[in-house]
Amino acid sequence: MDDEFAKLLRRINPPRVVIDNDGCEDATIIQVDSVNKHGILLQVVQILTDLDLVIKKAYISSDGGWFMDVFNVIDQNGNKIRDQDTISYIQERLESSDDLVEPSLKGLVGLVPSEEHTCIELTGRDRPGLLSEVCAVLTDLECNVVNAEIWTHNERAAAVVLVTDHTMGCAIEDPKRLAAIKELLCNVLRGHNGLNSAKMTLPPPGVTHRQRRLHQIMFADRDYEKADNLIGGNAHAKTSKPHVIVTDCAEKDYTVITMRSKDRPKLLFDTICTLTDMQYVVFHGVVHTGTAEAYQEYYIRHMDGVPISSEAERDRVVQCLEAAIERRGTEGLELELCAEDRVGLLSDITRIFRENGLCIKRAEISTRGGKARDTFYVTDVTGSPVDHKTVDSICEQIGGGVLHVKWDINASPKPQQESTISFLLGSFFRSRTFSSFT
Repeated sequence: MDDEFAKLLRRINPPRVVIDNDGCEDATIIQVDSVNKHGILLQVVQILTDLDLVIKKAYISSDGGWFMDVFNVIDQNGNKIRDQDTISYIQERLESSDDLVEPSLKGLVGLVPSEEHTCIELTGRDRPGLLSEVCAVLTDLECNVVNAEIWTHNERAAAVVLVTDHTMGCAIEDPKRLAAIKELLCNVLRGHNGLNSAKMTLPPPGVTHRQRRLHQIMFADRDYEKADNLIGGNAHAKTSKPHVIVTDCAEKDYTVITMRSKDRPKLLFDTICTLTDMQYVVFHGVVHTGTAEAYQEYYIRHMDGVPISSEAERDRVVQCLEAAIERRGTEGLELELCAEDRVGLLSDITRIFRENGLCIKRAEISTRGGKARDTFYVTDVTGSPVDHKTVDSICEQIGGGVLHVKWDINASPKPQQESTISFLLGSFFRSRTFSSFT
């Protein structure tokens, strides 16, 4: 009865979105009002993040059964969102009852897609050359990697990989073949030490957002527990370690979490995702980002309405939020590969990286329209910056001018990237008129 009443209430009061370009000098203001439910904050942040919007400020309030958030956003070039079609698209996405009332996966960037692909989840101990070995095995097994994301943190590695049969171009469904793929990949993930912590799973298609799933995989693998000997990560950890504090607000019966860290894209999604999956509810919050630092402050309780009550739980929350911030913290040299896609391309590229002493810290693999567009964040095997002569040598070996240095963290600020909103708008009916609720 309670569930049915809640559904009726949400249908009567659908999400309302106001988008304003006049209230702030340097950002577009997006206000979202909706009936409150667990996870709605994450869903809103996920939509904004997947549209490549940069959240500069946020004000969160969800007491009394009603959810109201205000976001100050800009595009990837640092400008307000002024294009009317883009504004209409954002508003429709945020007001969609499918997206905010009943969690939906349609149209989101980074999702496990349909039956056209087989999704493989991997986790194991990180080591130099691991991705190269995984890609070589998949190529030998006649699997074509069409999309993937790989994270490493605290000597752990996790990946969500979408593959197809390289001859048929469709999902791999034969149980015997899947069992063989699992056995060989687990052997690679275990390495020479034979650790039993390596895993490969085949989740049902369309279960959850890919980047949220990576957070869940690494959390389940307890990557938030500090490794005894970090592989090349000590220098990075000392210079950019986030600062997380958990305190009590006894008069209001909340736990207060404050975080200071280096600002970067998708930071808000990563912290809200972690709090949500740890079964905490954000009742109030504020987010401010500057040229160098991001500040987040949240007033939280458990889903049962109780604040954090033990020192051990406080320590665990601190560790998990630090890990959430660090997992996607850019480390090393950013290399972008743009080339005609072919079977074995990823295996060849990662092999060349390995043979030249590069260690892949994070990677995003995608194909669209027969083109491969892959991004790698690399260091040398000690975690130190990559020598530019090594990069020049790799470019010569790959040939064709397909590998480009996008950003050197040790040399200059990161350039603004092209927004994906224009691509998403391709499926939107451009003649719709803009309307807003006041």
